[in-house]
Formats: sequence, C-alpha cells, structure tokens
Amino acid sequence: MGIKSFLASRKNQQKSSADLPIKVSDYMSTNLITFKPEELMENVIDSLIKNRISGGPVVNDEHELVGIISEGDCIKQISESRYHNLPMENNTVEKCMVINVETIDGNMNIFDAANKFLESKRRRFPIVENGKLVGQISQKDILKAAIALKGQTW
Repeated sequence: MGIKSFLASRKNQQKSSADLPIKVSDYMSTNLITFKPEELMENVIDSLIKNRISGGPVVNDEHELVGIISEGDCIKQISESRYHNLPMENNTVEKCMVINVETIDGNMNIFDAANKFLESKRRRFPIVENGKLVGQISQKDILKAAIALKGQTW
C-alpha cells in the first residue's frame, strides 16, 4: 500500500511569480504631500509636523521634480539661522532643498529597491515618469511589501 497524502492538491495554491505584485509601482505612495520651491520653510516645518512625515518632494508648477526637502534640511536651516542670528521668515524651500535627487523606476523589482535603500542610506525615493512626479517609495513601503509577499517569494 502506498503512502497517502492528506493534503489537498497543490496545483492551484502556488501563484506564479508573474502574478505577484513585486514592482515598486505596486507599493509606492501616489497621494503625496509636495512642496513648491518658493514655499516658506516655516510652512514646510508646520506641514511635516502636522502630517507626521519626515520629508517630501519639491515640484514646480508643471509637477516636475526639482528637489527634495527633509526634516534634516529644516533642522540645518533652524540651526544656521539661530547661530548667525538671522530670521527664518524669508527662507524658502529652494534655498534649503537637495537638488540632485536620486529616483527609482516604478518598474523596478521591490527587492532590488530594498537593496538600493541599503546602498544609499536614503529614507525615500521619488518615482518619475515622463519627467513628472508620479509617486514615492519609502522604506516603510518596502517593509509592507515584504510582509505581503512573505511565504510566496521567500
């Protein structure tokens, strides 16, 4: 007598890797809080605190990515203003933002994106298509993807 398996057929249980949502675009945030270059730094600080975010993309009127502003940039500005005893009222995002922003392709594999986070020590990457900002992927989004894919691709 042969060995019987009490498990049901496994044919339909296995998903092919093509069906799994493993691209950056599947997990990126698209409803972003963005900032304008001419916006005052005080408004940015208020927005970061109110929305509980650590930074955000800076876009022009055509919604093209022109920079990124973070809590660190704000703290640096506060520190320099206090040290030199200068008012912060006229400081704009354009003067404080990082201009050379590294982006990620929305079609990139989520695990390749995780490696890019490790190599770059960044907390977020904007996603740009045809010159326009379409989303952002954060380290937290990578963690959410890993939990969602656990057991399917590991």
